[in-house]
Amino acid sequence: MKTLGPLRTDPAEDDPAAVRRSPAAAPDAGPATGRAPRRPGARTPGSFSRFGVNAILLLVVVYTLAPPVWLLMASTKDLTDLFGTNGFAPGRHVHLLENLRHLFTAENGIYIRWLGNTLLYAGGGAVLAALICAMAGYAFDKFTFPGQGAAYGLVLLGVMIPSAAMVLPTYLLAAKTGLVNSFWGVFVPGLVFPFGVYLARIFSASYVPDEVIEAARMDGAGELRAFRSVALPMMLPGFVTVGLFQFTAIWNNFFLPLVMLSNQKLYPVNLGLYAWNASALSQGHPDDYLLAITGSLVAVVPLIALFVSVQRFWRSGMTAGAVK
Repeated sequence: MKTLGPLRTDPAEDDPAAVRRSPAAAPDAGPATGRAPRRPGARTPGSFSRFGVNAILLLVVVYTLAPPVWLLMASTKDLTDLFGTNGFAPGRHVHLLENLRHLFTAENGIYIRWLGNTLLYAGGGAVLAALICAMAGYAFDKFTFPGQGAAYGLVLLGVMIPSAAMVLPTYLLAAKTGLVNSFWGVFVPGLVFPFGVYLARIFSASYVPDEVIEAARMDGAGELRAFRSVALPMMLPGFVTVGLFQFTAIWNNFFLPLVMLSNQKLYPVNLGLYAWNASALSQGHPDDYLLAITGSLVAVVPLIALFVSVQRFWRSGMTAGAVK
């Protein structure tokens, strides 16, 4: 009969290497956290990524603020300071009020007319375009009709076509209908906004439940009444968003008025400023430089005022649906 030897409970008695592998044999090692101890002053990968992000954001801020700061500083100068001082420094004698007075009185106040034209083109066009887009997006979302997929495909195709590529066909159509060199030749094309239809359909699907529309129909409301009284208030953030996009697009539109208009009294403000700048370059009228610079500064003010006044609607549209 074989006799069992004594039980061994310490593996280190037979395996001296186990002593070297045991945590107790390494008194200098750090706590067992699964990570190597970090040397003092060493940078973590996260610090490099934060530095890179902050550097990129700083470049974006500088790129965004440099043009308006230069515009503001240049508007405070006379012709001597404009070409003889640092572009980002104010004039040695502030001439902003004199430049504004000269701007609004030059050529019998033509700048005021240009500004009014732009407000009509952009303001009226943005409101009507947003309403058309809201109705079209609501129809694509809530109704089923023959050719719906093909029609929506054409809308998406219109989104992908650059607006500049449509200027020449638009001009040819306006020439056939007698709208060239008229207010309507610039106003009517601004009502077409395929991207706004796409956004409006998304807002309709997200913010207007089908059950609410069905309840309105059961209460006797017609389709137009259901849209006007029920769907449109619920789509208000989307309506404001589409309107802001189109207002900015029409306000900054330059190529279409350049091709369509030859009467200076119908010019929008950006085309009028271009005419003043071209006059200063080609005809040797240096005063027109100050008119173009000061007019550009004034033209920025309505856009800033609009965004500040409607930002609460836009912010609510971006955060709607985040909390159930």
